[in-house]
Amino acid sequence: MNTREPTSKRLYEQVADQLSARIAAGTYIVGERLPSERDLAAAFGVSRPTVREAVIALELDGLVEVKTGSGVYVIARAPKSGSPGVTDIGPFELLEARRGIEGEAAALAAQRITDDELAELEALVVEMELENKTDVIMSEDADRRFHMTIARATQNSAMIAIIEMLWDTRNRSPQSIRFLEHVRANGVKPIIDEHTAIMKALRQRDPALARAAMRQHLSSVMNSVLAATEVEAVEQARAAIEAQRQRFAMPVDA
Repeated sequence: MNTREPTSKRLYEQVADQLSARIAAGTYIVGERLPSERDLAAAFGVSRPTVREAVIALELDGLVEVKTGSGVYVIARAPKSGSPGVTDIGPFELLEARRGIEGEAAALAAQRITDDELAELEALVVEMELENKTDVIMSEDADRRFHMTIARATQNSAMIAIIEMLWDTRNRSPQSIRFLEHVRANGVKPIIDEHTAIMKALRQRDPALARAAMRQHLSSVMNSVLAATEVEAVEQARAAIEAQRQRFAMPVDA
């Protein structure tokens, strides 16, 4: 029996619940491949990132196994713990929120950032570049400190608290943690050129340019992780690549 709370459910949780119910009922049997991500998205009327978030929830419950390049396969009819696990904010909705909020933070920071904070950002870019070659976990830590330095440069305590909460959620959410494991396994690391572009826009004290650079960076992150976590054949992904990102599309200069 599904024990997730029936109210205030996130969209991906609703999809996960319906899929788990079908698995329990035998609609999808153990050993069977689930329909393609594209077909599931069409069937449920949601985006492919939402389906991917739902699959992560099922994976954490031990109902499915993700086989890169092949698909998602049913491995059990009921959660390994007897009931669905705790869920949290999904990785794609988290990135969507970060793009909007951190974009505005960058614009505000461009008007208030100090020379010392700019020097700190420059040092963090160098650190990220070095750590990318040896330790992606440390590089991700430098990435967080880069973004939090920009948040502090806004001199707005509410903005700082919100951005810190978003990063804390990234490291707390079981769905985001499992998602990061997949992303790291596929070699995705902080992108140095994009962080450099943000830093240069801030150095120019140009709010519009800083906002655009931050939004472009987080849009690129979303595109990179979509590609890195694709579990179906590459040719299938290419056929629907624009449709995958439709829900999260946002002009960088809006």
